[in-house]
Amino acid sequence: MRKVIGIGESVLDILFRNEQPSAAEHGGSVFNSCVSMARLGIPVTFISELGADHVGRHAMQFMRENGISTDYIDVYPDHPSAINLAFLNEQSDAEYSFYKSLPEKRLNIDLPKVEKDDIVMIASYYSITPALRPKHVELLEAAKKAGAIVYYDPNCRIAHKGESLKLSSNILENLEYASIVRGSMEDFQVMFDMNGADEVYQNKVEFYCPNFIYTQGEGKIELRTKYLRKAYDTEKISPVSTVGAGDTFSAGLIYGLIKEGIMLDDLDTLDEQTWDRIIGYGRTMATEVCMSYQNSISREFAASYKL
Repeated sequence: MRKVIGIGESVLDILFRNEQPSAAEHGGSVFNSCVSMARLGIPVTFISELGADHVGRHAMQFMRENGISTDYIDVYPDHPSAINLAFLNEQSDAEYSFYKSLPEKRLNIDLPKVEKDDIVMIASYYSITPALRPKHVELLEAAKKAGAIVYYDPNCRIAHKGESLKLSSNILENLEYASIVRGSMEDFQVMFDMNGADEVYQNKVEFYCPNFIYTQGEGKIELRTKYLRKAYDTEKISPVSTVGAGDTFSAGLIYGLIKEGIMLDDLDTLDEQTWDRIIGYGRTMATEVCMSYQNSISREFAASYKL
């Protein structure tokens, strides 16, 4: 079976409601997606870094329990694992504060082998930060050479706005490597000060990558490809937490690509009905994860979709 290779940060998310801690979940954009995908029965390899502390040990145990290999986790003996505080508002959207201490040399590990039609996932500030850029480019070049699908979620937080502007060339390079770009309205406001799927697609994405999905929280999901322009409604819910919503939407999309047997050579000419099904998986799974404090879909929910 094809595999997914994700590279991203691993953090402990501590969620606050009414200024009081409500839950603690292992997280990180790609991490959350990988957990959902592994629970869906997809072979997942995750590349990341952790401290040799209690948080790091528990994160490693959590990954193994969910069927994610820890062979490509760089463990730092003299630095703590990253902590992320997420303060939920009345709409259950989060404002973030990040706490991390990292060594100068990072991800000093060999990369897993990328094979044809595997799916390589990159996301967030982690994919553009200078200290990790060489390792990302190495992985992206391997994906390009092998003929793998590259899935890019910019996931750019307001806290990184200044850095994202300085590193815009890395963002554009990620777009150029990408086979699919999935980003939120907030991502493109932060990165490019642009609003609306058409403005973003026509001015920033289309030149590099023809397949674009634009999400707007409770608003419509917008799809843009060479041949399609379509909007999808979202289900109206009262969420418990939206922290893992975008990440789980991505997991559902990638699940759909594998479930539908979509290879790299198929991607640019997918018909409307196939895209409908793929978007449907993402939408259903994102809705489900919003109904709890978990950052990924539950094992019980995943069992009804498992490959």
